[in-house]
This record gives sequence, structure tokens and C-alpha cells, in this order.
Amino acid sequence: MLGYDPVRLRKSIFINPFYFESDTAMSLPRADYDSPWKDVIEHYLPEFIAFFFPLIYADLDWAKKHEFLDKELQKILPKAKTGRGYVDKLVKVWRKDGIDLWLLIHIEVQSQVDEGFAERMYIYNYRIYDLHKHMVISLAVLADAAAEWRPQSFGYTYGGFTLNMEFPSIKLLDYRAKWSELETSGNPFAVVVMAHLKAVETRRYPKSRLHWKIEIVKSLYARGWSRANVWDLFRFLDWILELPERYELQFEKRVKEIEETEKMRYVTSIERRAIQKGIEQGIEQGIEQGEIKAIRESILEILVLRFQSVPDELTTQIAKLTELDLLKMLLRQAAVAGSLEEFEYSLETSA
Repeated sequence: MLGYDPVRLRKSIFINPFYFESDTAMSLPRADYDSPWKDVIEHYLPEFIAFFFPLIYADLDWAKKHEFLDKELQKILPKAKTGRGYVDKLVKVWRKDGIDLWLLIHIEVQSQVDEGFAERMYIYNYRIYDLHKHMVISLAVLADAAAEWRPQSFGYTYGGFTLNMEFPSIKLLDYRAKWSELETSGNPFAVVVMAHLKAVETRRYPKSRLHWKIEIVKSLYARGWSRANVWDLFRFLDWILELPERYELQFEKRVKEIEETEKMRYVTSIERRAIQKGIEQGIEQGIEQGEIKAIRESILEILVLRFQSVPDELTTQIAKLTELDLLKMLLRQAAVAGSLEEFEYSLETSA
């Protein structure tokens, strides 16, 4: 688990629950919750399970490498994905007794009730089992804004026949009452939950969103995490708490001031925008086109943006890479490496 300083962290946050009352309601950019949640789960799966499902976390052997089974999941997912409003991940993990286990993670990110959610949990679970004859455990995180909607089971009974599936279900809204615990938690998903709650709460109030985005960034920097961890979570915050242009400029100004005060220059605002766009487009295009050329190009673009030039030898090395997971890791490393030498070291030790 990541380290943190709770005293420093608490001092860094100013909480004003009535801040948004004088804010003028307006339309904000359409929230994209799916992509940031997928990204942060892939980066911090052990922390995700530890934060939301501690009993399962304690039973797993995290010394063994987990594996995301995207191809297996795609075999049973509906073809139409646009506007789904939920995130699904299938991952292979290992129990401490040496038996492998598949975790099917569902995250509901719609702002309205979905009466078909529990049924979908059941359908996905039995389809994966039917296809692979492998034990699959379904987990749900409900990130919507409907407080009373809490699906936890699916089933029916008739004439002596009973079908019943129960699944662990976490409601993010419940963490509003645990805000002080989130402030001092050493788990990165405390920051993720804080950001998501404020994204939902301020979806029509840009001034309030600006305020909370700044406060959560301050708390993020105060936790004493590494540059890479801060950058990964910074991306999540920036993604989920999107602001209109004029408020975004104010945010960038405050971040610069915070970084100067904390002596933590992780990434400038101009770099941040370009790098995030490069990462998103590079991975999306690479996967959609079924090739890795786009990701290679994005890695080089980010390196040139940050370090002005890239040696021909390094360009040649990157051009020869064909493993998608390695390229995705290097794409992120290009964004967070403190120097070109640090990036080259990552390439040498990973290739």
C-alpha cells in the first residue's frame, strides 16, 4: 500500500460543505466516467480490491501476477458499447491456496437507475462460466447518484425451482459520510472515491467543481506518493472532474502555485494536456486498429514534447517493440519519467 502523512494531509485540505450554494448552475462537459475507472483499476487492482472488498483481498496471493482477461470478456459482451454507462473488467488472480480465481468486476456509472443491472451481473457470470467452466466471482461498485438503488442479487422461484445469485455490492454514495476517513487513507482509491463523489455532486456547478478539484489535488500532493502514482491519479482527477475552459485555466494556475509551494513539479499544464491526449488516443487507436503503430508514435511524441529530442537508437528500439502491454506501460512511463535516462532504464529492464 502507498505511504502517506495523515497530519500533513489533513492540514492541506480546506473543507467547506456550503461552498457551492452560491454557484451558478450551468452545463458542464459531458462526463466520461467509464474510461478513467477502467484506467485506474488496471493500474491499482490490488488497492481496488483492498479498499472495496477487504475479505477477498486477504484471501488472494498478490505476490503472483494478476492478468486482465479482456479477450475472454469480449466474447460474451454485447456488441453495442456506445453509451453503456458502466465498466466491466475480468481479471485472473491467485488464491493463497494456489488455486486461480477469476474476478468479474462490474462498475455502474450511470446517473440513473438501471433495472437490468442485476440480471446483467447474472448473465455475464454464467456466460463466462459456461464458456470456460471456471469459477467466476462477480463484484459490483455502484457509482451512480440514486441513493436508494442497491442491487445485490438476481433470481426467481417457481414450482419448487429456485435460482438465486447474490453478489457483493458497494455504493460510493455511502462514502460521503466517511469523508474524514478518505482524507487520511493511504489507499489511492480514497482519492478516486473523493473525486468521483465531487464529480457527481458538482456536475452542474463549475465553480464548486473547480474548488474541489483544487482541494483534492492539494490532498493528493500532500500524501507523499511517488511521481508516477501522483501522475496516474492526477490523470483520473483531471479526466473525471473536467472543467469549462475558463475554469480550467484557473485550475492550471493554482496547480502551478501548489507545485511551486510543495516543490513538486510533476508535470506542467501544457505537458499534462498533450500527454493525456497522446495516451488516450494512442491506446484507443492502437486497440481499435488492431495494431501498435499508433502507440509507438504516441510514445515518441510525448518524449519529444518533454525532452525536446530522442536519440535515433532509442527511436529504433521503440520501433521494434510488438508487445501491446509493454507499449502501454512505456506510454505511461514516457509521461512520468523524470528524465530520458529514466525512461531508457525502464525500457531496458522491461523489454
